[in-house]
Amino acid sequence: MLQDLDAILLARIQFAFTVSFHFFFPAFSIGLASYLAVLEGLWLKTGEQRYHDLFKYWLKIFAVTFAMGVVSGIVLSYQFGTNWAVFSDRAGPVIGPLMAYEVLTAFFLEAGFLGVMLFGMEKVGRKLHFAATCMVALGTFVSAFWILSVNSWMQTPTGFVMGANGQFLPGESWWDIVFNPSFPYRLVHTVIAAYLTTAFVVGGVGAWHLLKDRTNPHARTMFSMAMWMAAIVAPVQILAGDLHGLNTLEHQPAKIMAMEGHFESHPNGAPLILFGIPDSEEETVHYAVEIPKASSLILKHDPDAPLAGLDTIPKENRPPVEVVFWSFRVMVAIGLAMLGIGMWSLLARARRKLYDWRWLHRAALVMGPSGFAAVLAGWITTEVGRQPWTIYGLLRTADSASPLDAPAVATSLVAFVIVYFAVFGAGTWYILRLMSKSPMPGERGVKHGEKGPIRTSGITPGPTQNPGRRETIPDGEDEA
Repeated sequence: MLQDLDAILLARIQFAFTVSFHFFFPAFSIGLASYLAVLEGLWLKTGEQRYHDLFKYWLKIFAVTFAMGVVSGIVLSYQFGTNWAVFSDRAGPVIGPLMAYEVLTAFFLEAGFLGVMLFGMEKVGRKLHFAATCMVALGTFVSAFWILSVNSWMQTPTGFVMGANGQFLPGESWWDIVFNPSFPYRLVHTVIAAYLTTAFVVGGVGAWHLLKDRTNPHARTMFSMAMWMAAIVAPVQILAGDLHGLNTLEHQPAKIMAMEGHFESHPNGAPLILFGIPDSEEETVHYAVEIPKASSLILKHDPDAPLAGLDTIPKENRPPVEVVFWSFRVMVAIGLAMLGIGMWSLLARARRKLYDWRWLHRAALVMGPSGFAAVLAGWITTEVGRQPWTIYGLLRTADSASPLDAPAVATSLVAFVIVYFAVFGAGTWYILRLMSKSPMPGERGVKHGEKGPIRTSGITPGPTQNPGRRETIPDGEDEA
């Protein structure tokens, strides 16, 4: 049976599966690192214990999330060599240095200060510890910068020259590669999505504890901060998404055509198809519910502006319309729901009922994981909409894969599915368990081991490992 499967399709499924799992954790840790910096900054400025308690509460969750993000990301780099060796060979001179810079800057920055952030509050002083927290938050942003630069270059390749052996080589300026046409829009849109993802997780946790006790001061603080973020940032994200869409229309028109479901060109204004069932075989959208000329108004800011359709694109160069059409609508629907929650919270705040409206709390709880669904839907729209290319317009996916047999790819895919669900399922369950417990006054942070650090060489025991006597660690020393 495995012999009949398509090795390239299996390789695509494998990469999509592993990167989807990985994407969840950075999408959360980017926003959570910044949230921790805000909490610690507020604590230093105001001296209020509740901010310190919340910092320690979310620090434990961040530690687990960050670890799972690192582990899940390692696998992706190996797949470039195993399943996509041709792509790695041809695009390596461009994307290799960019990914190396991600390690040399972002990862080293995060790794250098993470230990201080997790365990150093009682060791280095408050201000230096706050600086370490800010460096970790900066590191998560820098990591997103380089990874999105690589992805954006694959979407809108610029600044390269073709080598004699068919390789993509850097041109005269690396800046043209790094700051390719779609990169600024994708960076802003993705980072804001990460902040909203974290905001709705924090808001969902706060709502959960408010539903159990609306007087809980920690839950009130979490919920209030999250709702401010939703109310302010969700409209900004919609604007950023609109600008990103206009940029995509300019550089990847086929992707926009698939997102809109425009199989036919519209010379006198294109309708906005809200819902329907796209059919690539018949090149139509069945049961379409549409607003006349609204698509031209959104994309061209002119209701009568002409818009080209997929009938202008050769069939072999069209993306899978059905997938892109629906993933885009899922992303937009969740974004509008986030905006609705934000506006609802403003109304509740204006009426001094933010902590009393139970239906608002229930809605926020339901919306807790919505950010993850939105970023996944957005990623599917971006990546599937680029097909059939790995480097848009220049290198096809079918020409990028390693010469592997289907059984080999299928075997590793099954192994990844089993291991990922077991390992990261357990990690997610542990995070949810941490969230289910309310922050407490004097919240305990990340704990040290009872016997000190593990020693890999030498025979000198740590202070508490001396068999002749046992020292007692003072209260607070086992806290972050």
